[in-house]
Amino acid sequence: MAKQLMDLVENEDFEMFVMLKKAEKRVAKNGKQFLAMTFQDKSGEINGMYWDASDEDVAKFTAGTIVHLTGKRESYLNSPQIKIVSMNLPNNDQHLVREDFVQAAPMKEDDMKAEIDKIVFSITNATYSRIVRFLLQKHGEAFFEFPAAKSNHHDFEGGLAFHTISIVRLAEHIVDQYSGIDAPLLYAGAVLHDLGKTIELSGPIGTTYTLAGNLLGHLSIIDAEIVEAADSLGIAQDSEDLLLLRHMVLSHHGLKEYGSPERPQLLEAEILHDLDELDASIMMMKRAIGQTKPGEFSDKIFGLDNRRFTAQQKRNNLDI
Repeated sequence: MAKQLMDLVENEDFEMFVMLKKAEKRVAKNGKQFLAMTFQDKSGEINGMYWDASDEDVAKFTAGTIVHLTGKRESYLNSPQIKIVSMNLPNNDQHLVREDFVQAAPMKEDDMKAEIDKIVFSITNATYSRIVRFLLQKHGEAFFEFPAAKSNHHDFEGGLAFHTISIVRLAEHIVDQYSGIDAPLLYAGAVLHDLGKTIELSGPIGTTYTLAGNLLGHLSIIDAEIVEAADSLGIAQDSEDLLLLRHMVLSHHGLKEYGSPERPQLLEAEILHDLDELDASIMMMKRAIGQTKPGEFSDKIFGLDNRRFTAQQKRNNLDI
């Protein structure tokens, strides 16, 4: 089996086909432009700098492009980095497709769609059910294709739907364990909480923030979508059910400094926030540990306060 990015060890020379997940033009202190790149294949991703990039290079090497890369795996500030020796486009007779280089959710799209359908069926409150169905019909195609983030957690194709399913699975256990929880509200909030990322983000390849994403953010985007859906469905804006559902999505980041205009003030909203944090954290830790040799510590994880985690022997083959 051909070696992949995450198989490389320190100071190893290599050549392989990879895809550019990111290729951002920047200007160095000497005034020359360069490309800040992220290379990816199914095993993971590593950053690298393409120095002294010409205008032709900037036009040629864009996010989503497959390239033949020759280089060395090094480290910079305790993180892996690629030193680029050469980088070229494939020949026309080399039939390479992006699906061979893109990380994807560990569930097939059809299976995710079937599970989301079951979740929606379990939302027995009419207001929540109608709004969820309306918005899934509107954004459903992107919902099953988009990542859940530009980086950090679930930042792979189908990550948004997979993250949502993971949270609802956890929520179902919480509902079974504790009495008095409004399950339809919790499930509806879970399905909708990140749906605004279909507008906030550009898509699964070369993911960037859109203008709406930069200016508004996915919490306010999905809140506006819920309000618009309610208008279309004839649901009163002062309906208590509608206000509770809006609070679920607006508060799910937990703290105002993290983007929520209000902290959770419902039991279900606090549960959603906690489960969202838990699922994201576990995903980040699994990825880092899975890319770390047994007995060593992972690279720093930005989304977890730059903490590092140790890789035990029995954990060195963790899937995403």
